[in-house]
Amino acid sequence: MDISHFRHEYLKGGLEHGDLLPSPVEQFNLWFNQAKDTDIPDPNAMILSTVSPDGQPSQRTVLLKYYDDGGFVFFTNKESRKAREIKGNPRVNLHFVWLELERQISIAGTASPVTTTESARYFMSRPRDSQIAAWVSNQSSIISSRKLLMQKFQEMKNKFSRGDVPLPSFWGGYRVVPSSVEFWQGRENRLHDRFLYVPADGGGWNAERLAP
Repeated sequence: MDISHFRHEYLKGGLEHGDLLPSPVEQFNLWFNQAKDTDIPDPNAMILSTVSPDGQPSQRTVLLKYYDDGGFVFFTNKESRKAREIKGNPRVNLHFVWLELERQISIAGTASPVTTTESARYFMSRPRDSQIAAWVSNQSSIISSRKLLMQKFQEMKNKFSRGDVPLPSFWGGYRVVPSSVEFWQGRENRLHDRFLYVPADGGGWNAERLAP
């Protein structure tokens, strides 16, 4: 199928060097809050890219749960494919796409596990059924049927029918510490605005304009 005729002009705004805040986290916070105040579903959804030992990239969508100057945090099964690949190569990429605002953010960085205390604090804030589901799914493994999965879920609901659901030892968070962050604003005629934050000598960040 030829879909080369699909075309959309980006006309919603621009991005100039003078618009940028001093750090990429501050700039991310500004853009994220603007995305959050729109009708964009799940503005915290991001594409996480990892690389296998033989060099094969893989991607999946995960949810950003919190961020600060220390990095960007998400949670997952620590025996999943993404977690295994992070263990072998902690260099990852996070990518946000907010097409309604004609914006993208790409974060290159290094992922490492958060503390058990941090994982437990977030785990206890999840809905109870989501906590139980974390115990049920051996993420990325092959299963014979959804029926078997739901049977296991019910078994776990019965097991944890009283009291708090404990944090699984195989579940937790990862913090991505950025080494560079790119902000992309769509512009007319494909002459987009792109700025890349990179660490500055002596501390802080420099933001450089990239050709579209």
